[in-house]
Amino acid sequence: MAETIYWYDLETTGIDPAKDRAIQFAGIRTDLDLNVLGEPVNLFCYPGDDVVPSPDAIAVTGINMSDLQRQGLRETDFIAAILAEFSQPGTCVAGFNSIRFDDEFTRNTLYRNFLDPYAREWQGGNSRWDVIDLFRMAQALRPEGFHWPERAPGIPSFRLEQLTQANQVGHANAHDAVADVMATIDVTRKLRQAQGKLYDYLFNLRRKGPVRDQLYPLGKSAIVHVSSMYPAHRGCLAVVLPLCVHPTNPNGIICFDLTEDPEELIRLGPDELYR
Repeated sequence: MAETIYWYDLETTGIDPAKDRAIQFAGIRTDLDLNVLGEPVNLFCYPGDDVVPSPDAIAVTGINMSDLQRQGLRETDFIAAILAEFSQPGTCVAGFNSIRFDDEFTRNTLYRNFLDPYAREWQGGNSRWDVIDLFRMAQALRPEGFHWPERAPGIPSFRLEQLTQANQVGHANAHDAVADVMATIDVTRKLRQAQGKLYDYLFNLRRKGPVRDQLYPLGKSAIVHVSSMYPAHRGCLAVVLPLCVHPTNPNGIICFDLTEDPEELIRLGPDELYR
């Protein structure tokens, strides 16, 4: 089974994955060396008469709701076509900020249409990956060979259109799903050429098992954690100590940011810590 990466992007009626709807899907499959395989998939969906799109979202995407009503797929057919692409064995579904945004819309759409929202993420040797944290890690620790735009002096920007512009990657129609997917592939390819070892290292951490191996035994070793929960002026990075499993989510690990003073936590009793 040849492994592939399926890059995708959604345009939506808003930012709430439970209430808003996906109205455009674009996907492009590549091999693991980021060579494009086949033709892009570009689908439109009419979200239904009961969905009121955000004016800001429509202004950004430029998608005409009247056109969607005439030509867009029903949501059941739209998500079935997406699932068929995602479910091919050996597929790693990837995107730019996809785990926190696009994947949540996908999960909610699957659930709303009586389909398993999670199976495609792991069955058949499948996985998922979000390259925005690759860019954050590279900017913080391996910036060489790539141009890093700033949204203010000393504050890096991780907006896709600014990354592509700074690195002379074509991205003529930002916020069109097909253009965004192709731009994501091209700018990721450029970063991979500059920092191939880091790229491979993080790609191999896309599944829970290898991540768990780095965290355990808990409380013994600090790790470098890159996430949007840390401010950009810190490089979206912190050195943290994994402490314990989350009391209600067995997949979650509670960590302590070692840049903070632990004295306040040390003074708390067990009941206060649990709260």
